[in-house]
Amino acid sequence: MPDYRYFTVDRTDRGAWVFRDPVGDPFVSLAVNHADDSDLRYPHNVEIFDRRYGSRRAWTQGVVRDLAHLNFNTIGWTVQYVSGSWGEGDVDWFGAPFDLGNSTPWPDELLASAGMPYVVQIRAQEIEDWNGHPAYRDVFSPEFEKYADWIARRMASDHVESRNLIGYFLADIPSWIPHASGRFWPGFENLNAQRYDAKLFEVATRYYEVITRAVRRYDPNHLILGDRYNGNKGVPGPVLRAMVPFVDVLSVQYFTGKTDAEHDEMIRVLRALHDATGKPVLIADIGNWMPTVLNPHRTSDMRTQSERGDDYAKGLARALAEPWIIGWHWCGFLENLGRGFGIKSPQDEFYTDMTDRVAEANARARRVARER
Repeated sequence: MPDYRYFTVDRTDRGAWVFRDPVGDPFVSLAVNHADDSDLRYPHNVEIFDRRYGSRRAWTQGVVRDLAHLNFNTIGWTVQYVSGSWGEGDVDWFGAPFDLGNSTPWPDELLASAGMPYVVQIRAQEIEDWNGHPAYRDVFSPEFEKYADWIARRMASDHVESRNLIGYFLADIPSWIPHASGRFWPGFENLNAQRYDAKLFEVATRYYEVITRAVRRYDPNHLILGDRYNGNKGVPGPVLRAMVPFVDVLSVQYFTGKTDAEHDEMIRVLRALHDATGKPVLIADIGNWMPTVLNPHRTSDMRTQSERGDDYAKGLARALAEPWIIGWHWCGFLENLGRGFGIKSPQDEFYTDMTDRVAEANARARRVARER
């Protein structure tokens, strides 16, 4: 019998992919992303934070209770969007970059003591699609190697023995094509397609090699979940090929509307990425929204919280019907003035017309995981 001291990735006797938890049971990661106490520190709701919690530790314990109540089993990426104008006008992941401020992740000790599986990010390159000031650092330089060693050492030191850590993410929706700001790694100008792809493979290989070697130097116990790719935008083939030897799970963000055709298209895109890499897929960020009192501009093809809940249930069931999808991380937790949507209102109350359906869907998904 294998020693399942930490989370691993495996295939069941039926051929389905799963995480395995530290006792060896099959596990599909169901998480909520962007849970941050900054959402309850606005002028319109800070008194709720003070009255109900009073400290960040007490608030994180409340988050864990909320997630368990809704049958989630993982604390997702704990960074929240707190400024900028995303979702208004023509600003989006594909348009002009903007200076999008984010909160800091939960302190390591709060993650490690939460009593629930969790993930950690190691941000080795600041090249996100949303980043108005991306920094494409030379991956072949001694400085990058030293930085990768430092950040891996720093991040792994508090988690190397954790039985609740699933693994490490790298960059959030990194721009592996020239950034909307015009920035990119030097040396790609005027290359023909063949030479461009060869150089991109070389750069990506060095990036993944350096950072994953550093992570495994200080933490050989946990999974590397890789970059959180932007599935809506696409991932260049040379980057996918470069990633394969170094990363355990293919993590992809994908947002879609509520129609069957749109859900089918998401599965088609994710299946193509899975087929190209042979890696199980973690849907690392997915969500839906509707206009609210606080955020009337956040329009979509949904008009009620019940519709959001129905879309959640349908999307999760459709995803887990695929034996190579092993996780579903939902965006996000509490509605704020930046991101503009969540499963809780700005008054820290569940949108129950949605979350009742979420709890039911998650319970079914956890049963599916055990039966894979």
